[in-house]
Amino acid sequence: MTMINAFDGSGEARLDPQDKALIARRASVLGPAYRLFYEEPLHIQRGKGVWLWDRRGRRYLDAYNNVASLGHCHPRVIEAVSAQLGVLNTHTRYLHEDVVIYAERLLATMPDALGHVMFTCTGSEANDLALRIARSRGGRQGVVVTRLAYHGLTEAVSELSPSLGEFVPRGPRVRLIEAPDGLRVPAADQGARLAADLARAIAGMRAEGIEPAAFIADTIFSSDGLHPEPAGFLRPAVELIRAEGGVFIADEVQPGFARTGEAFWGFTRHGLVPDMVTMGKPMGNGFPVSGVAMRPELVREFGARSRYFNTFGGSPVAAAAGLAVLDVIRDEGLQDNALRIGAFLKAGLDRIAARHKAIGDVRGAGLFLAVECVTRRETNAPDAALAGFVVNHLRQNGVLISATGPGANILKIRPPLVLQQPEAEILLDAVETAFAAAVP
Repeated sequence: MTMINAFDGSGEARLDPQDKALIARRASVLGPAYRLFYEEPLHIQRGKGVWLWDRRGRRYLDAYNNVASLGHCHPRVIEAVSAQLGVLNTHTRYLHEDVVIYAERLLATMPDALGHVMFTCTGSEANDLALRIARSRGGRQGVVVTRLAYHGLTEAVSELSPSLGEFVPRGPRVRLIEAPDGLRVPAADQGARLAADLARAIAGMRAEGIEPAAFIADTIFSSDGLHPEPAGFLRPAVELIRAEGGVFIADEVQPGFARTGEAFWGFTRHGLVPDMVTMGKPMGNGFPVSGVAMRPELVREFGARSRYFNTFGGSPVAAAAGLAVLDVIRDEGLQDNALRIGAFLKAGLDRIAARHKAIGDVRGAGLFLAVECVTRRETNAPDAALAGFVVNHLRQNGVLISATGPGANILKIRPPLVLQQPEAEILLDAVETAFAAAVP
């Protein structure tokens, strides 16, 4: 599978000679597996808040970044990381109070049943560790994921990431089910459909002698095309996996840390208490911090029989970054901001959709929104070419988003949580202009 919105060389003739030379140097030393965004790749040199600047000084509105979720170069995160680096940075085999304080404060944002957290460096590592713990219970091995899920890049969790493409093999212990579909499946049917698909996947495993260990899902289904509604539809599937002896792992790398506005965690929208919660990207606002929160009983046997250690996971500097992020979300009211500005954006996108028949659906939660491009509403056939045009038109006009979904036709809008209404209006104006240019 080709990465959506990847630079493929077709626009190379339009590139500045300096950028063209850097792309060649990059390829010569980094190899062919790395990808760049956009028909004309960006050469970014600095960022501040919701803005990025290229080497020529041109400014771009970042409406895509879930890593710098507090905005680029947030001063409080910079100060916290710099101060701790100047004092101590070591591992968790020594006592350090801030690491414990961070664990306590992070768990305080979650239901009481999730009483332990283990720190890693990336979301991939977090999902890898969660998978190990799930599979340590009674020899269970089977895992169910949605058809275009992404849960990481390690060898173990790449099996759970069909969005990586057919070259990445899916092992016999993994089963795929259809993701929710807010455009083509009635809202009232989403939960029952997902649970029925999960039941069939489990039956198929058992026919081959494999017992289910886990169902893992990004609770906003971002790689599958962003399907947040209706809130609560995940519950039947979660109840089923538990009834069958497995656990539910909520991958909160995308929806967590106040992104949806309605709640600090995406799973909360569904009225759920997961068995494990994995998290990553936004935890450190660019500093590599990730982790797994879990019910203590799940790790009791694992911890007694298997040591866990991560050199940089949960370091004092990681804790400093994580604590600063929690402080900023609280002090700047970013969850409320995500709800308020997200609603403003959703209403604006709905108005644009009413004027353009090539938009089949607008959906989202908080500051995570999707616009589905279709050839015509009567069939809702995906229009990947239109989505690609809009993404690159926006890039040429100073606004950065990307695309997702099985048909490569769903615009993915995910700005930093500090986005304000004037910047949201810039985004809406640019989207309107792009669709008008594509479909006069």
